[in-house]
Amino acid sequence: MSEQFFESRWVTPPEGVEQLDPAQLAPGFEAGAVACGLKPSGNTDAAVVVARSQRCDSALLLTPNAAAAAPVRLCREVCDLGGIRAAAVKAGNANAATGEQGMRDAVDIQLAAAEELGLDRAQVAIAATGRIGEALPMERVLDGVRRASGAVRPDGGEEFARAIMTTDAFPKRCTVRCGGVTLSAQAKGAGMIQPGFATMLCFVQTDALVEEPEAALRPAVACSFERITVDGQMSTNDTVLLQASGESGLPLPEGLLDAVLLQLALTIVADGEGATRVGRIAVAEAADDAEAETVARAVANSPLVKTALFGGDPNGWGRVAQSAGMALAGAELPELGLDQIDVSEFAGEAPEVDLSLRLERGEGAAHVYFSDLGYEYVRINAEYTT
Repeated sequence: MSEQFFESRWVTPPEGVEQLDPAQLAPGFEAGAVACGLKPSGNTDAAVVVARSQRCDSALLLTPNAAAAAPVRLCREVCDLGGIRAAAVKAGNANAATGEQGMRDAVDIQLAAAEELGLDRAQVAIAATGRIGEALPMERVLDGVRRASGAVRPDGGEEFARAIMTTDAFPKRCTVRCGGVTLSAQAKGAGMIQPGFATMLCFVQTDALVEEPEAALRPAVACSFERITVDGQMSTNDTVLLQASGESGLPLPEGLLDAVLLQLALTIVADGEGATRVGRIAVAEAADDAEAETVARAVANSPLVKTALFGGDPNGWGRVAQSAGMALAGAELPELGLDQIDVSEFAGEAPEVDLSLRLERGEGAAHVYFSDLGYEYVRINAEYTT
């Protein structure tokens, strides 16, 4: 295909990966999408993905946000996390901060999808993204969920990926094949990105045999979605779902899931509501890894550092020093200067920029990927209805 999925210099996919049409899902899976009126644009906003095989091993990771939305709380309470056959997703309304009515609506959506697909409700996850604190127009939503459930097909991946978008500038999806195994994935996200272990919404389907899906998913997420930030905000709705049918009878090739999720995560950062560049801050010689991550996130979330990245300011090292010092306030820290901080790649217009910081306090290390901060972020979030 002409469009290259693995485009970041920070992603190393396994050898022999073949890129396929992202509309075509992994064998045994189908998806569909319709418009039910949640998006003012009139674009598709209700989507369903389902495994047609009787066996489907799964793992579902959900936001730790204490104000989690009703779909997240319902999945925690009801879903068979290891045996999810389908997911019903709506975009344009998060069904968050909607009280008891929001939970009743979530239940009705799950039941409607389960009935239409012929599944037990515990086999159906639900997810949502969009505006917070608004009641759902349930008649339209239920109609949309039923129609999307009835419209699923093997080449519905592209429609599914577009339906789950909100402020995204483009769909984030892929289908790849490696070692006799096919893996497809769709994600959405552009703002409210600093997850605890997921980011916004991501759905992964594979015909690989994955006997311990959570053991496969958690480390892949830890190296991808846990490593990114756009604006330092944790969503109320973050969801990552891995479904494995096992139809190929083959295991996941080593590194395939990691590479796909990292590329999706970086694509989310690159689409960070007006973002023009992506940075990677690598902190070394911290007292321990936890300290390194604290400092890395302080740098990555600093508006001063992010605007320096946006402006291509080669003198942005002072802002890095300030952020690191703030993160370690009260600690003993050698004076930080150009011997410890490298922001030489800030200058110019390269879309991916490395910066590094040595703290000279120990052997801890961590890195975080982040977007720059420009005029468009303010415009988008000032005009977006919340």
